[in-house]
Amino acid sequence: MKLSLIALTLSGSIAATAGSVSSVPTYYKDIAPLMQNRCQECHRSGEVAPMSFMSYDQVRPWAKAIKNAVLTKKMPPWFADPHFGKFSNDRSLSQHEIDTLIAWIDGGAKEGDKKDAPQPRQFAEGWQIGQPDLVLQMPIAVDIPATGVVDYTYVVIPTGFTEDKWVQFAEARPDARSAMHHVIAFLRPPGNHWLKDAKPGVPFIPEHWGGARDQAKQDKPAGQASKASLEDQLPGELLVGFAPGLPPTECKPGEAKLVKAGSDIILQLHYTPNGKATTDRSRIGLIFAKEPPQRRVMTMNAINVFLRIPPGNGNYEAHAQATIPQDVTLVNMMPHMHLRGKDFLYTAVYPTGEKQVLLNVPHFDFNWQLAYVEDQELLLPKGTRIECVAHYDNSPNNPANPDATKEVRWGDQTWEEMMIGWFDVSFDAKTDPTQLRQHQRDRSE
Repeated sequence: MKLSLIALTLSGSIAATAGSVSSVPTYYKDIAPLMQNRCQECHRSGEVAPMSFMSYDQVRPWAKAIKNAVLTKKMPPWFADPHFGKFSNDRSLSQHEIDTLIAWIDGGAKEGDKKDAPQPRQFAEGWQIGQPDLVLQMPIAVDIPATGVVDYTYVVIPTGFTEDKWVQFAEARPDARSAMHHVIAFLRPPGNHWLKDAKPGVPFIPEHWGGARDQAKQDKPAGQASKASLEDQLPGELLVGFAPGLPPTECKPGEAKLVKAGSDIILQLHYTPNGKATTDRSRIGLIFAKEPPQRRVMTMNAINVFLRIPPGNGNYEAHAQATIPQDVTLVNMMPHMHLRGKDFLYTAVYPTGEKQVLLNVPHFDFNWQLAYVEDQELLLPKGTRIECVAHYDNSPNNPANPDATKEVRWGDQTWEEMMIGWFDVSFDAKTDPTQLRQHQRDRSE
């Protein structure tokens, strides 16, 4: 009965489609532009998708799979509840685009006349942001074993900048994409002692973490750690990250991230062996602002390192919050959890007491670490509190659950858990951001 209802629903949706498209679409006239605008960013050689959709011959064999992915809204990946917020990078297809695709496939996936084809979309080979002004690459490769666990690995890359640089676009690209969970590029300004024992260019695994993560595991109050110890453990400002589905850092005209003269970029590398030994030399591409920006962009977060998810709990609730100590505007949000993550909600609580839901992700997907970019940046007055609520499924009903019989706490590896509500803010480029940085430290101390 259930299968019959699903079949009836799909057939009804197809019937409706037939009436909403005036003529049978062809690839070159109707589908190629859609592929350029919605698919080719990922579906091309060297990008995250497993197949390329750059030509008719490449798309045609996948027609039935495309139909299923579109009808079930599996593709393009986009998980924001449309009732809250409006985002400039919304990947969801319009109803007309869905109707056009289905009509093309049901009509035999006709090729059409090549004269109707749009000009090919131009991509900088190997980069989503375009050709970088500067590429910084790990000088020494990391060997990734076929099996086992690889601890977080760090590589210090000196920028050599003799003057401050404003970065408008940044992109992280791993070599060993299939064995990479994430890359995060942090900025370490001069005088910061984080990972002071790491030699430039040499892969480094800290012997002892200390700080908030170990305190969570030992059930110690965060205030018991010494400030000197935590200063050595706290990373600097986040520049850019890589994870499946995560877009590069792309600041609007007039906005940029600041890299101070003499800064180092520190790569945090999380490898996940996949059965085949390989090596990695990740790289970072930077495009500089053509003129000093009016507004500076910084990445902040609301974080909960004290997770204790009971075994078998299918709806564990966790909270995190961050109070904004100065006037800023909200640029984007990126929720982060691991395999047990179910949903994630951001709410702004303004100094007046008024509340506004900023982002609701009702079905979190660990395989797609998406960022949601505000269509129009939202003012967050001084004293605004960003509240995040997340739920986790540690029950046997979660097919991705590594082990429903174990209590789960905060940890680096994917079988452990995290709760981080990342968000970017912008503010006057002439404003001293010390309060914002202090806010990040205070929540760990």
